[in-house]
Amino acid sequence: MKISVLVVDDELLIRKSLGKVLRARGYTVDLASTGAEGLEKVASLRPQVMILDMRLPDTDGLTVLRGARQLDPLLQVIIITAYGDVQTAVDAMKVGACDFVRKPYEMEDIVLAVESAGRTFKQASELDLYRRRAWQHYSGEEIIGQSAPMREVRGLIEKVVKSQATSVLITGESGTGKELVARAIHYRSDRKQAPLMEVNCSSFQEHLLENELFGHEKGAFTDATDTKKGLVELCDGGTLFLDEFADMSMPTQAKLLRFIDHRNFKRVGGAMDISVDIRIVAATNKSVEEEVRMGRFRSDLYFRIKVVSIMLPPLRARGDDILLLARHFMREFSRKFGKGFQDFTPDAQAAFMDYPWPGNVRELRNLVERVVLLEEGTSIDAEHLPPEMLGRRSAPAPAVAAAVRDALSLPTLAQIEAEHISEVLRLTSGNKSRAARILGISRQGLIEKLRRLRIEEVGERQLP
Repeated sequence: MKISVLVVDDELLIRKSLGKVLRARGYTVDLASTGAEGLEKVASLRPQVMILDMRLPDTDGLTVLRGARQLDPLLQVIIITAYGDVQTAVDAMKVGACDFVRKPYEMEDIVLAVESAGRTFKQASELDLYRRRAWQHYSGEEIIGQSAPMREVRGLIEKVVKSQATSVLITGESGTGKELVARAIHYRSDRKQAPLMEVNCSSFQEHLLENELFGHEKGAFTDATDTKKGLVELCDGGTLFLDEFADMSMPTQAKLLRFIDHRNFKRVGGAMDISVDIRIVAATNKSVEEEVRMGRFRSDLYFRIKVVSIMLPPLRARGDDILLLARHFMREFSRKFGKGFQDFTPDAQAAFMDYPWPGNVRELRNLVERVVLLEEGTSIDAEHLPPEMLGRRSAPAPAVAAAVRDALSLPTLAQIEAEHISEVLRLTSGNKSRAARILGISRQGLIEKLRRLRIEEVGERQLP
């Protein structure tokens, strides 16, 4: 893609010379002599880069800069300032300029600035496209399910995205879709244009996780050759998703708690407090209450994170959602792999409903993807499914079934033991000491067996 450049300058010689040099470098160039003409061309031509002189005959450059950025937030603006006018450059950068060049300048300085602005525009455009696709993808339509538990989940998501809740806790077994819910919360909220930063807390050692979250200053430790911004700082205005957050070390928990309480932090090795506005969405497949009881997680951090709690049900508890999801994935992968699958046979549907799905939605999705990829036809049958899905439904051979029936008709060891002890107690008229000697156990051992086996005692009579 050729980068288009708009030069806004009231001096004819500068406009023409810039246009000639930039066209020779392969850029598409348009020219404007006033601020009003510049804004008209931004609206009609949609250039990617604008070179803007701060001194114009009809208005000041900052006004043009603000207007241009309102027309196109992705537009990269390079300003030209008089030598020594540092404050103007600073003000322009605050308003949204990407670079500035001071007069008198070398033509190569302008070319380098345009090249850098062109790269920034491409990156910003790709990020904008990604975000727009994400808004569509995570609009809530991907959270599939009509069961009562999933209707409740969607209702909670709606309440969260419309609120100013700063912390959300998502719990549920592995594979239930916690990450999907976290992304739906971000991309459906008014924070959607700011970044969503994700980190798996179980993937980092203690000091590395702190560095990942809060960044570090240059020289903070041996390998800190440059200052690094952490995820907390990078997602200012957006959402920080802490996956498996119950695996955080206690020291990192303490630092996160301090950040939540004060909404500011220090980079590792830094002395300056940095303030940000973010929403924290935390997820875990562990029981945080149990982690708190075991002393592995701070109760104060748990209650600060749990402003809103969303519990995702396991797939086995979602009833007909199983087939609803299976059909959704079948259509998705049939399109992807160019297959013609339309539905599941009754036997396959029964197998899907009988199977406990220990890996939840993730397991279901992977299974359907594998079947659609490897098999042919218009219907997925039970014979296409892995053996573990059919084990619960397969009928035993006649000889095996008979043996099972015979085995089930026999008393258990506990029943035999209980009957033997009851008979000895009957013969000893309930005398536990004598019965214990006959049984070859202690009196206390007999009492324990009576309790465990729930044997009703006969009346005990003291014998001489």
